[in-house]
Amino acid sequence: MLRKIRISLAALMIICITWLFVDFTGTAHGIVPITWLPKIQLLEAIFALNVAVVLILLVITLIFGRIYCSVVCPLGILQDIFGWFGKRAKKNRYTYSAAKRGLRIVCLLLLVVSGLLGVGTLFQLLAPYSTFGIIATNLLQPIWQAGNNVLAAIAEHYDSYAFYHSNIWMRSLPSLIISIVAIVALAVLAWRNGRTFCNTICPVGTFLSFFAKFSWMKVHFDVEKCKNCSLCTKNCKASCIDFKTHHVDYTRCVTCGDCIESCKFGALKYSPVRHHQNTQNDPDNSRRSFLLSSALLATATMAQQKDKIMDGGLADIKDKVAPDRQTPLTPPGSHSQQNFEQRCTGCQLCISECPNEVLRPSSDLMHLMMPTMSYERGYCRPECTRCSEVCPTGAILPIKREDKSSTQIGHAVWIKKNCVPLTDGVECGNCARHCPVGAIEMVPSDPDDEESPSVPAVNEARCIGCGACENLCPARPFSAIYVEGHEVHKEV
Repeated sequence: MLRKIRISLAALMIICITWLFVDFTGTAHGIVPITWLPKIQLLEAIFALNVAVVLILLVITLIFGRIYCSVVCPLGILQDIFGWFGKRAKKNRYTYSAAKRGLRIVCLLLLVVSGLLGVGTLFQLLAPYSTFGIIATNLLQPIWQAGNNVLAAIAEHYDSYAFYHSNIWMRSLPSLIISIVAIVALAVLAWRNGRTFCNTICPVGTFLSFFAKFSWMKVHFDVEKCKNCSLCTKNCKASCIDFKTHHVDYTRCVTCGDCIESCKFGALKYSPVRHHQNTQNDPDNSRRSFLLSSALLATATMAQQKDKIMDGGLADIKDKVAPDRQTPLTPPGSHSQQNFEQRCTGCQLCISECPNEVLRPSSDLMHLMMPTMSYERGYCRPECTRCSEVCPTGAILPIKREDKSSTQIGHAVWIKKNCVPLTDGVECGNCARHCPVGAIEMVPSDPDDEESPSVPAVNEARCIGCGACENLCPARPFSAIYVEGHEVHKEV
């Protein structure tokens, strides 16, 4: 019964979370229970300063053990799926192995240090939910979109509008490569040895293991019934059961119930254990656990493109190239670049949900895979607040539409040498015509000659940095007007 409940909850969890990442229509985000799933991820809850969720997860761990890793964490569930295929290929494939405590603690410290130093790339590869988000955004969403486009083509054939075409594009080559390497590595490790990532690398698993060791409910042996058949050890995906000594390493046990299911003699039980003998012979473990736990909680809040589809007819239109911005653009609701970088875990949920194709993974080495804004494919429409609605960490705080229209994330800068009226001698005015806040006015290029070509003049005090001017500028490959970001957002 324990195993069936766990599998049912885990299946529901990964289906709903995956739906959040692949859904480009916003349907999933209209279902409140589903939108809460990213917010109950441990690291995300810590970064969002959601004390209630953090305490609930810790209390659950102290009562039931590491069921978070089996039921809540999507990366853990993904490993179980790969491991299930491995067990189908070869039954009873696992063996007991000693805990790699040194490696686990090093990975936990790396997470904390990378957060303090702002090394987002390392942080995101160690954070399990972020790793799953990278895989889902770069690999699973394009597959979902491709299936949708097939249905859209069929519907169009029958004059139906039940489905509409969705653009499939590569947001970032480095991010795509990293997602492929990550899923291949996870698949191989889980296929061969089950929960290797969880119990050797994952810092969240290590953090929870400090509490799971003292959990009230535990899997334990009834020595009188045990026949030393080794089936429990051979079916333990966490490699934490030593049938020879009747020992279960509770710091690695994810309470999956597989061992209880495989035992033919009823020698394993999941029940309260009042007196637990410590067989690890580590008298300083509790002290170290407390110090590391405190360190993670105290510092976790400090953690941390080109394709353009156009209707050009027979003309050969060059793709837009992103300008070299001195200050990166961060979404409205992030308040500042510092707040965004400190709280963002790089889960890429906002990237996968951006309907305007503005957000994409950064190519900056220190912030690789963290979201950044760029306007080659679209602009940040004032009426859209999707990214602020889905962010689970508080890196992008909820913002109302009326507030977004008055939030200045940057300002437009005119580049004279690229402007079409001056380079090609034709009238334009696209930037002024499409500016949603009226911050651009066309003025004579020569103040003394009213008949001279009109060029844009930007009212920086009024501009909100939405990027409509940059996106719709006909100049190629570089726009004649682009948006420079602000480190701290302003109200206009």
